[in-house]
Amino acid sequence: MANPSNLNDIIQRILNGTQTDTDVEVLRQWLNSGGIQNLQVGKYNVNIGEGKDIHIGDRTYQGLDAEAIREVARAVIQGSNAADIREVVRSILKEEFQNLAQPANPQNSSRKTILVLASSPTNEGRLRLDKEVREIDEGLRRSQHRDRFTLQQRWAVRPDDLRRALLDFTPQIVHFCGHGSGDDGLVLENDAGLAQLVPTEALANLFKRFADRGLECVVLNACYSEIQASAIAQHIDYVVGMNSAIGDDAAIKFAVGFYDELGAGWSYEDAYHGGCDAIALQGIPEEHTPVFKHLKKKSD
Repeated sequence: MANPSNLNDIIQRILNGTQTDTDVEVLRQWLNSGGIQNLQVGKYNVNIGEGKDIHIGDRTYQGLDAEAIREVARAVIQGSNAADIREVVRSILKEEFQNLAQPANPQNSSRKTILVLASSPTNEGRLRLDKEVREIDEGLRRSQHRDRFTLQQRWAVRPDDLRRALLDFTPQIVHFCGHGSGDDGLVLENDAGLAQLVPTEALANLFKRFADRGLECVVLNACYSEIQASAIAQHIDYVVGMNSAIGDDAAIKFAVGFYDELGAGWSYEDAYHGGCDAIALQGIPEEHTPVFKHLKKKSD
């Protein structure tokens, strides 16, 4: 990526707590183009990972400003959003910038991270996972409440990738797209790109530990995944699975309808019904394949 001409302006807005999602995305692309910790890019000659001062163009950042920039760089590369970056800066500069004592927009604290996990082993039937994720992304971008969601993606997911992605992003929503095998488990990939089954109990135990870390909803957009959905629903409030095989078109339409509803500000249950409606409106006879699990509602 070319050096952004307004890099200093972006940095200053971040230090002032007035950055936007676009600022963070530009900074993320720029950081990733030059390395993670020890960054030296083009004319800016920036070294974020070492030394006390940071030089960007004709400006020098020192002391707590430099410390904040280093922490922001780490957070940006790890996938944090604009609201999270604000919290990083606030924690470092709270004495220097009293105006950062409280968030400017309390709704920012409710921003949700959607983690999409895609797996399509080479020895299984090919799925249009790229189209599904693209449709989710486009739907969120055009939605009324697009500023409330951050979309993160992991592809060709192996068991370790699943565990690490949860640790990296601590998402509120996990969306799995790929193959399911009913009683045998969910289908991920091994190091060779071939199918590797993840047992239902192991999957449920993993998600159980993230229930206290903010995970609210799991969508298993995979064939015969109701068994896994039922197990996960013992620990996570809102879960969607499939009670039989589901075709590519129906799976994609369900995802589109589900995230269109969330992007419009509706609940997880509304989103589920919106996904089923999206299937039915296309004349695809699979609108009853997705099933919604909310065990707390039954016990209330």
